[in-house]
Amino acid sequence: MKWNKLYEYPKSMRSLVNQERHYEVGNEKLPSVTTILAATESDEKRAAIAKWKVRVGAVEAERVKNTAATRGTSMHSYLEHYIAGEGLLDLTESGVEAQKMAETIRDKGFSELEEIWGSECVLYYPELYAGQTDLCGIYQGRESIIDFKQSNKPKREEYIGDYYLQLAAYATAHDAVYNTKIEQGVILMCTPDLYFQKFVLNGARFRQAKWEWLQRVDEYYRNKKANV
Repeated sequence: MKWNKLYEYPKSMRSLVNQERHYEVGNEKLPSVTTILAATESDEKRAAIAKWKVRVGAVEAERVKNTAATRGTSMHSYLEHYIAGEGLLDLTESGVEAQKMAETIRDKGFSELEEIWGSECVLYYPELYAGQTDLCGIYQGRESIIDFKQSNKPKREEYIGDYYLQLAAYATAHDAVYNTKIEQGVILMCTPDLYFQKFVLNGARFRQAKWEWLQRVDEYYRNKKANV
């Protein structure tokens, strides 16, 4: 694993515009990738989430969401510091748990990470959207976008469609700004009981994900225009 700072990634501030997360890149305020995905979520997925909330109750649903968010933030922070060659000590219960998850991702997922272009990279497609990915670089010999994910339990591939679209969004933005041809997306995932999963999307399936992402962007802006 080596650093090769081929590209200069921009700094950005996050802000809310009409309760939607945006990134301030240069003179633009661009909706985030997750904002677009949430706004164009299918009725089927919305119904499934609503059904789960009813089943477990509003209080428990909020607790699960907040616990996962805290754990995920801590896990990402540990990995970010490790990649930068720095240490991070968090002795809280969630911090200790997150460190073990991060170490599992590091030990089982980083062996095929050959080159790092940037960590915590802000990527944007001019006038359309922006977001932040965990790593850009070379993975398994391919130019790749790499994201770290925590999960409460192991995931089947059919349940991570939005994660693939995130990777496609970041790759499309990278290609547009830096004239690259990112051909692969990688998800490195771990659960609290340290079950590790790696999902790799490339070739025709990755190109399809890029196309599906642009369809979601088009839908987002069409809906915005219709609601003006």
